[in-house]
Amino acid sequence: MNILIVEDETAAAVNLKAILKSIDPSFNIITVLESIEEGVEYFEDKSQPTPDLVFMDIHLADGESFRIFDSVDITAPIIFTTAYDEYALRAFKVNSIDYLLKPIKVDDVRRAIEKLTRLSGNERTNYNSRINTMIESSKQNNNNQRVFLVHYKDKIIPLNIDDVAYFYISNERVTAVTLSSEHYNIDRTLESLQATLPEDEFFRANRQFIIARKSVKDIAVWFGSRLSLNLSVEIPEKIIISKARVPEFKQWLTSVHPLN
Repeated sequence: MNILIVEDETAAAVNLKAILKSIDPSFNIITVLESIEEGVEYFEDKSQPTPDLVFMDIHLADGESFRIFDSVDITAPIIFTTAYDEYALRAFKVNSIDYLLKPIKVDDVRRAIEKLTRLSGNERTNYNSRINTMIESSKQNNNNQRVFLVHYKDKIIPLNIDDVAYFYISNERVTAVTLSSEHYNIDRTLESLQATLPEDEFFRANRQFIIARKSVKDIAVWFGSRLSLNLSVEIPEKIIISKARVPEFKQWLTSVHPLN
């Protein structure tokens, strides 16, 4: 069986490959793709080997992997992986479509593969249909959210995203920092925030930061053709845009906020 892995966490990819080989040494891991861009490029290139099965992380550094399906058709069965047991995924698990919750375990992978091998040709067709339905449902449910409830001292107050300069994660805690430099803890993951924030206003810069367009002050060229961002408020560490994501970031910024 030829297997393709879409996973941007090196440790998770290594773990999954080891698990697959322990289940069946004959499994051929074609390659590991780390981003939406790489996923689209792979499936657009007809010279690439066609996988019999795809393991796909839902939350990649450059967005939800569902966006790959906006650009290409994938006929291979897909087993999604995620670190977050969200309500949409609980529904997604019903009737044949499967996903694995991180950290992934050997028994989970074995059961998912056994489940897939039991599907008939017609069931596999329905399987792919349900994937498409789930993706569309995810898009519809992820309406832009403009107000979050946050804890402040002994109160719960509304925080409008128009006031947010950036979100960042440190020590597994997500914080929202406003344009007036106020800090609020957010009981959400960066991934779930990214799914609900308007894409034209917020950009997932890297694993640590989601930044607001209005907070970008200037940009510096960094080592290795990367970019370093300066915001209008103080930041806890440098915000670096990787070389691979520089074109996407420039397009996002200039399409709604032309640089002078």
